[in-house]
Amino acid sequence: MIQISDSARPHVHLIDHPLVQHKLTLMRKKDASTNSFRRLLGELSSLMAYEVTRDMATQDVEIETPLETMQAKQIDGKKLVFVSILRAGNGILDGVLQVVPGARVGHIGLYRDPVTLQAVEYYFKMPKDMQERDIIVVDPMLATGNSAAAAITRLKECKPKSIKFLCLLTVPQGINTLHAAHPDVEIFTAAIDRELNDHGYILPGLGDAGDRIFGTQ
Repeated sequence: MIQISDSARPHVHLIDHPLVQHKLTLMRKKDASTNSFRRLLGELSSLMAYEVTRDMATQDVEIETPLETMQAKQIDGKKLVFVSILRAGNGILDGVLQVVPGARVGHIGLYRDPVTLQAVEYYFKMPKDMQERDIIVVDPMLATGNSAAAAITRLKECKPKSIKFLCLLTVPQGINTLHAAHPDVEIFTAAIDRELNDHGYILPGLGDAGDRIFGTQ
């Protein structure tokens, strides 16, 4: 069994809040309907957004309370970009945007070659002025790590201030692959599962996240 490399381990943040783990358990069940899976993913994504944005920069602004003027902390959500790896990443967007509604959104389309398991890009659309922004890449699964690594390589061409990766599930192989390609990128996940099967799916996992979100096969 592949183990997480010692160098990668400090860059992995396991979000083990009881509510996160409870909702993930419900999502893993094979009899969870498309509707319940999608709803739980939105709720879980919102909870995870609190952790991945914990160190966001704030600035002091002057506001008026009903009683007096004061200096208060405020984030600039417009400086943050959530980048969805299509198509399954879109299932996370609604939840994270509930927490940071001012964030911008980018999309990168990648599909996994069924033979080589390597990522192939077919779509890329980002907001302007990316060099001024922090990026959080979202995708439910970090499996082989090839798609995530390819997406981040492409995003680094935009020269953003920082990049983080947010997923529901991962495995040691995916963590090691992403860390080897991008040792500066922190990974936030709700679970580190055992391994990949011969087709590159996470075990025990929760199946194909895209199919379960959108009700396809």
